[in-house]
Parts: sequence; C-alpha cells; structure tokens
Amino acid sequence: MTGLLALWLPILVSAVFVFIASSVIHMWIGWHNQDYPKLAQEDKVMEVLRPLALTPGDYMVPRASSMKDMASPEFTEKRTKGPVMVLTVMPNGASGMGASLAMWFVYSLVVSLFAGYIASRSLAPGAHYIRVFQIVGATAFIGYALALWQMSIWYRRKWRTTIIANIDGLIYALLTAGTFGWLWPK
Repeated sequence: MTGLLALWLPILVSAVFVFIASSVIHMWIGWHNQDYPKLAQEDKVMEVLRPLALTPGDYMVPRASSMKDMASPEFTEKRTKGPVMVLTVMPNGASGMGASLAMWFVYSLVVSLFAGYIASRSLAPGAHYIRVFQIVGATAFIGYALALWQMSIWYRRKWRTTIIANIDGLIYALLTAGTFGWLWPK
C-alpha cells in the first residue's frame, strides 16, 4: 500500500496534463465541431421560445407526469406529433468560459484523486511502471468516459458524440496513467 498523500504530485501534474490536452482537443483539433450542429431555422425557434422565458435547466418534451400518464392516449399523441426532445436551457448572456474551465480542472483533479486512491490501496511504493499504468489508466478511463454512454442509451445523444468523447477519455486516461507511472513513489 502507498499513502495517498505521497501521490499529491502525480494527482496534480496529471490534472494539468489532462487540462492542456483537452484544450488542444477542443480548440485546435476540431473533432468535436459536429457534436452540436446548428438547428434548422434557428432564429425562428429562438423567436418562438424567447417569450416563454424558460429558466435554465434540463427539460424533456413531452414529459409524462407518471407511468400511468405515459400509457395515456394523450401522451402517445404528443409523442407521435412531436417534436420529442431533451432540452438544456443555459443562462442568457455572454458565455464566459472561466467557471467551466475551473470546474473541468477540479473534475480532472477528482478523477486523478480517485485513480490515485485505488492505485494506492493496491500498489506499494516502487511498483513497476506498467502495473501503475494499468490500474490508474483503467480507473481514469472509467472516470472520464464510461458514464457518457448513458446519454446515448437513454436520451438518444448521437453515438458519434459519445464515441468521440470516449476517445478523449482514453487520451486523458493514458496521460493520467503515464504521469502516475512516471511519478510513482520509489
């Protein structure tokens, strides 16, 4: 076993590496450019929705109020007529990236912390690089990627979006694993 406090450096450095890699992926590589295409007749849709003053949050349309309501002819008709959607409403105004980037960095620290915790319970100081890489990499991949599949399974998010995000997660996991293998206590 390795003390978790002995892993503060790989936890921090791996989060920094993931943060840098995600910046490169999202700002320069561009494989996420097709994740959210422009809505046809965007201006018209915005004009229709604007007077409703929707508060920020997640919505499902149509939304049944109970399991019994889901079986009603009225609900079935709403689903048949459409549109059927999951809608996320964000606050109006400028979309500053500062808070989101800070939360992403904290999330990367949390993934590295849990990967480090699991490795610290199973590996001693001086463990071989490849063994550290395996345990940390698998744990980090779980943290960065696996939960994304739920959105495609239940909410019909495009599988392409989920698969590309899983490729990102694999890159982040490999960076995390490599950092821990490199900085694992002797």
